[in-house]
Amino acid sequence: MIRRVLTAALAVALLAGCTPTPGQDPGPESPDGPATTLRVLAGSELADMEPILADAAKATGVTVEFEFTGSLEGAEKVASGAAYDAVWFSANRYLEMDPAAKSRLGPAERIMSSPVVLGLRASTATRLGWANRAVTWSEIATAASRRDFTFAMTDPAASNTGFSTLVAVASAIDGSGRALDAAAIERVSEPVNGFFRAHSLTAGSSDWLADEFVARNGQLDGLFTYESSLVALNRSGALPEQLTIVHPSDGVVTADYPLTVLADAPEAARDAHRRLASWLRGADVQRRIGEATARRPALPGVPLPAGLPESPVELPFPETQASLKALLTAYNDELRRPSRTVYVLDVSGSMDGDRIIALKAALSGLTGVNTSLTGEFCRFRSREDVVLLPFSQTPQAARSFTVDAANAQPSRDAIRGAIDALRVGGDTAVYDSLVAAYASLDAAGDRDRFVSIVLMTDGESNQGRDLAAFKDFVSRRGGAAVPVFPILFGEAAEREMREVAAVTRGQTWDARDGDLTRAFCQIRGYQ
Repeated sequence: MIRRVLTAALAVALLAGCTPTPGQDPGPESPDGPATTLRVLAGSELADMEPILADAAKATGVTVEFEFTGSLEGAEKVASGAAYDAVWFSANRYLEMDPAAKSRLGPAERIMSSPVVLGLRASTATRLGWANRAVTWSEIATAASRRDFTFAMTDPAASNTGFSTLVAVASAIDGSGRALDAAAIERVSEPVNGFFRAHSLTAGSSDWLADEFVARNGQLDGLFTYESSLVALNRSGALPEQLTIVHPSDGVVTADYPLTVLADAPEAARDAHRRLASWLRGADVQRRIGEATARRPALPGVPLPAGLPESPVELPFPETQASLKALLTAYNDELRRPSRTVYVLDVSGSMDGDRIIALKAALSGLTGVNTSLTGEFCRFRSREDVVLLPFSQTPQAARSFTVDAANAQPSRDAIRGAIDALRVGGDTAVYDSLVAAYASLDAAGDRDRFVSIVLMTDGESNQGRDLAAFKDFVSRRGGAAVPVFPILFGEAAEREMREVAAVTRGQTWDARDGDLTRAFCQIRGYQ
């Protein structure tokens, strides 16, 4: 991983509240206040703040306990009243668009910032003539429409870097200087659609995107992400060549990382927030944040990290949730490259009862049944190919559906009917079924699509090929890589599923707590 994983001090869990348990020793007094745990809902990129926050705990007595999530999902959690003390995302914009979430926001302190920009392989930047001059978004979009370069970008519905890129290119091409609305989105749809012809790798997480960009070893020309992430990649020594960081001259969208206490947090949390924010905004700590993470200081007068230019022009961000939804809907149904996904679904005998009910409910959520904010953008998209491949002791016949661009919901209803018709029984042939999924893909027809396989199983494979035979199949298979995203459920063989993900360059999702809906929805960012 490019970014370090949090240690137990910053574990992803909600282990304790801010108020000590009655009768429990609250621990020694720190120089600035009592020992307190601050429960923070945050963006995953903040994992790289671990060493600084460890020192903050020593200096202030405040231990940060993170739970990571995406921007839209985070806004939904806050709006629902979920119990946290503070939030720390790339921006509060998504929260402020939702009246219920906005009402829970208390005082906020900006800690640092980082614009979302383009990192290009140095040779590509030189070939395009962009190495030593200002470049506009229109130039970038025109070159992308000709596929003069290829790029990676996260899914705008799952990750702030993807949405910020979408906002920036659309706003700059619109050129009105005003926040995007539905009319502006319609005006710029054609050039923005051309921009996405070069989009060759998607993801639900900026960290995973960066790791996969490295793993592809020069196969992609560039990626849109935080300036700080691009500096980290250049520092990592993992790239075949350095990235030229392109700051579009007509503007960017910047993450400003406000550490925000929730209005309903207890007084102990509000006091901890004040102490922690004050310490993080100290001049020495601000310099350290810049040196360690390449993010820009929030405190005026603190020098920029070495090599960074002065702050670029800031483009306007959508002001309403209606505009956000309109932009995401246009992206999903018109602008982005369509996808083709094969759902390899375990319907063996062990799936009987509650398990098959849970599977049907989770998959049906993608057909428009889930009407939450995140559910709305998890649903099957216009122009998308969906393949259902159930299996037990052998793979069953695959059923393919294409979501109609002109009238999507009847297509989704047909998919839901096929899901409802799933029946259980028999043994488990995981690897034969994965091979059948690969066979269902059309190399020629899928060239301009994001292609992936989702595997949901609740047990170990006991029929047909074994893991070694599947790995051999993958190593011998020609053509572009197709990632497999296994979902662990029930008694699924965790070690084997992680190997499947590793050998296909996918990722494993754990739904053994029973939350299949969240797993299926989160995988959508990678499709």
